[in-house]
Amino acid sequence: MANLFNKFFGLFSSDLAMDLGTANTLVYVKGQGIVLDEPSIVALDKENGEVLAVGLEAKQMFGRTHSKVVTIRPLKDGVIADFNVTNKMINYFIKKVLKKQRFMKPMMVVGVPTCITQVEKKAVIDASLMAGVREVHLVEEPMAAAVGVGIPVDKPEGNMVVDIGGGTSDVAVVSLSTIAYGESVRLAGDLLDEAIVRYMRIQHHLNIGVFEGEAAKIAVGSARELKNPLSTEIRGINVKTGVPTSVTVSDGEIREALREPVANILTAVFRALEKTPPELSADIHSNGIHLTGGGALLRGLDKLLEEKTTLKVFIPEAPLLSIVTGAGTILDKFEEMKDVCIN
Repeated sequence: MANLFNKFFGLFSSDLAMDLGTANTLVYVKGQGIVLDEPSIVALDKENGEVLAVGLEAKQMFGRTHSKVVTIRPLKDGVIADFNVTNKMINYFIKKVLKKQRFMKPMMVVGVPTCITQVEKKAVIDASLMAGVREVHLVEEPMAAAVGVGIPVDKPEGNMVVDIGGGTSDVAVVSLSTIAYGESVRLAGDLLDEAIVRYMRIQHHLNIGVFEGEAAKIAVGSARELKNPLSTEIRGINVKTGVPTSVTVSDGEIREALREPVANILTAVFRALEKTPPELSADIHSNGIHLTGGGALLRGLDKLLEEKTTLKVFIPEAPLLSIVTGAGTILDKFEEMKDVCIN
């Protein structure tokens, strides 16, 4: 009976899939594809809590507001840190993509980190329901990423996915539509950015914001030595003089700043390989490792993983879209693929 109702409601609603990420939120609409990719940031009026801006517009305001406006990143380490603001953000994005042209409330598939608690799951579901969704199904991010890169997750063979997002790095071995081994390390893109902020303050006495650190990571960041050296200009405030200034840094310096967090991500991968049953390990040896998420774009990370593990590492064409693409595929083939969702 539930399946019959879902099919009926599906005729009159625009069902959604969402990658509710710490850094960015991406939305897939059934029949349309990926329609939204914006920063997970909200700007609020401090006095009345009114939403002033969400997404890219709010990111442009981050750190530049006056005392009556606050910019918030409502998700931390891949989970909801501020329930009310997250609810407002989800509501805003849903209204933006559906443009009020909905006859029935939509169903939604949402990607969440591996090993989140029941309380954290409930927070995601409640925020989605309060935003006007009729039914919410959660799928673990590495499972969604596996589907997104085309892995046949229903087969009895092991495939390893390493998804490095903004708040978490998820390492999982997928087999028979379930995660045979999964670990979520709250160490990912945000901490890489913060590592650059710390390095610049200690080594160059330059105080910079996290988005300036992120820009440096994107411009010259790498996990191993580059054939062609790179450099970039980083702007901030000199902590000794208090005067705005800029410093030119090399890829080698940024690599040194990222050395410890990158090593910790590698440790999580090794831990997963050690805990994987022998039969699945043999499959991984044949199938390699699939590296997804924004962290996959860090220069040389795939080659470093290959050197350390001796396994082949694959990066999809659009690693940032892997989770939302997979969640969208699950949404499109829900009756066939609903077993990959978690209760």
